[in-house]
This record gives sequence, C-alpha cells and structure tokens, in this order.
Amino acid sequence: MGVNENLAQLSNNLIYSAMAAYAVALIAFAIDLSGRGRVANAGREKELVNAGSPGVTVTGAGPELPATSMAAGDKPSEKRQTVAMAIMVTWLAFVLHTAGVILRGVAVERVPWGNMYEFSISGAVIVTGVYLAALWRMDLRFLGTFVIGPVLLSLGLAVAVLYTEAAELVPALQSTWLVIHVSVAFIASALYVLGFSLTVLQLSQDRRESLRAGGKEPSRGQFMDKLPASDVLDRASYRLYAIGFPLWTFTLLAGAIWAEKAWGRYWNWDPKEIWSFVIWVAYAAYLHARATRGWDGRRAAYLACVAFACLMFNYFGVNIFFSGLHAYAK
Repeated sequence: MGVNENLAQLSNNLIYSAMAAYAVALIAFAIDLSGRGRVANAGREKELVNAGSPGVTVTGAGPELPATSMAAGDKPSEKRQTVAMAIMVTWLAFVLHTAGVILRGVAVERVPWGNMYEFSISGAVIVTGVYLAALWRMDLRFLGTFVIGPVLLSLGLAVAVLYTEAAELVPALQSTWLVIHVSVAFIASALYVLGFSLTVLQLSQDRRESLRAGGKEPSRGQFMDKLPASDVLDRASYRLYAIGFPLWTFTLLAGAIWAEKAWGRYWNWDPKEIWSFVIWVAYAAYLHARATRGWDGRRAAYLACVAFACLMFNYFGVNIFFSGLHAYAK
C-alpha cells in the first residue's frame, strides 16, 4: 500500500475550495439573519404605532410562530433570495468537501480516518450533510450561520493546526470496525452539533421572552424576533438529541467489540473510552430528566450544554493532550 501524492494534493485543493464556498455561504446566511432583524424591527415599530392609533387592536407583541412549524416566522411561500443562494452555495461546498474527503481516502487506499486532520475534515462534512438532510424535514434555514460557522472553523483548524501528511494506517486501525464505529460516531456527533446550535438559540430566545414578560425590550439581537419561539426550538433540539443518543450508544458498543478484537479486552479505562462513556451518561441524564422529571426549557438546555462540552473535550482535549491506546488519533 502506497500514498498517491498527486491525489493527496488534489484533496487538499478541494478542501481549500470548499472552505472558500463555505465562507461565501456563511456571509449569505449572516446577511439573511440581519435582514430578518430589519424586518422584525419594522414590524415592531408598526405595532407600536398601531397601538397608539384609534380603532386598532393589537393582538400580540411579536410575530406569531406556530408550535408545529420551524418556518422561522416566515410565511410558507416566502423565499428569501439571500438564504436560497446560501443553501445553493452550501451544496456546492458540500460536494467539494465530500470530493476532498473521498480523494484523501483514495490517495492512501483506506478510509480517511487515521488522524486528527482526517477526523476533522470527515466529521465536518457529516455535519453539513446532516444539516442539508434535515432541511428536507424542517425549515432550518435560519440555523445556517450556526452550522456553517463551526464547520468552517473546524476546517480552518484542520488545515492550519492539525494537518498531517497522508500516510498508511497504524495496525490498530486496520479493521472493518473502524468504518462501523467511526461512521456512526460521526453521525451521532453531527446530530449533537445541530442540537446544540438550536439549544443556544433557545436560551437566547428564552432570555428575550423573559425580558418582554417583565416589560423590558431587548436592546439587541432583533433578528431573533423572526426565529421560532423558545419552546419550538426546545422541541426541535430534543428530537435531534433523541435520535443521536441511540447512535452514540451503538458507537460505544461497537468500540467495545473492536477493542476486544484489537487488544483482547472490551474495556481498557483509556481516556478516550472514559470520556465517550461520560458523554453517554450526560446525554442519558438529559433525556431521563425530560422523560421522568418533566424538565424542559432552560434547565434541560443547560444540561444539554454540559453534555456538548463533554463531547468537545473528548474530541479536542482527549485527542490532543492525553496519551493512551487512542493516541493514534493525534
């Protein structure tokens, strides 16, 4: 098994091209959010004027958001040109990104999951793919900035800090369990990333709703007035966490089976194994609290944030700063 340097370089060029496309998409998503803020401000000023006019009845303090819709306050027929362009460019970036990941694997004649650089570019493309797939079921256009931003950041860290020359796999990774274990972990992590983005927006929206309930008007972030209410965001994030949890459970089980085949033991108290289990416990606690104690809203969101922090520490902290049986992931 050798390394095709030409294909490896072409893979790098495709990743750079994908980053450029992601940057354009991020700008377009951000412009769309700022446009939502202007529309929300105009609508609120109109309501205040109408409230002082005779014969006018004001039915609400903001845009009504149906509990079953993720339409971000827009009418179903409303198509913003900027966000439509952002999604089209995101698709282009996704294609370039996917091609770059595939060519990296072809260059080394294996799945491109042998080091932190390859894990980063592969994990980032799964996040984008899951987001684009989710758009078929829910209108999550408003979430684009909070998805493409982290994806672009991950690619930036990958090429600037974590880059590793294409090389062969270490013996411990030469197993079909690598494909099974890591692919499912990628999908679960992508769902957790999308869920966390919704959770952050939920907490921000909840704070704005609390201020208005107390008679105060939020001083900034007017674009949030065109996004779904906090309870809608809460339910949407819960759905993503609920789907991701069984996938993460399978990741743990598959990892244990792989460990037994590679090292003769199902559990080795390796830092990576420990923190993967901590993540499982954290998300299990979140789901359990919602199912049995009726936790929702702010308390559940804080618990989800703790779980996501564990996920990020497992990926960056454990992989970079800890040594162990998974040191090959550096």
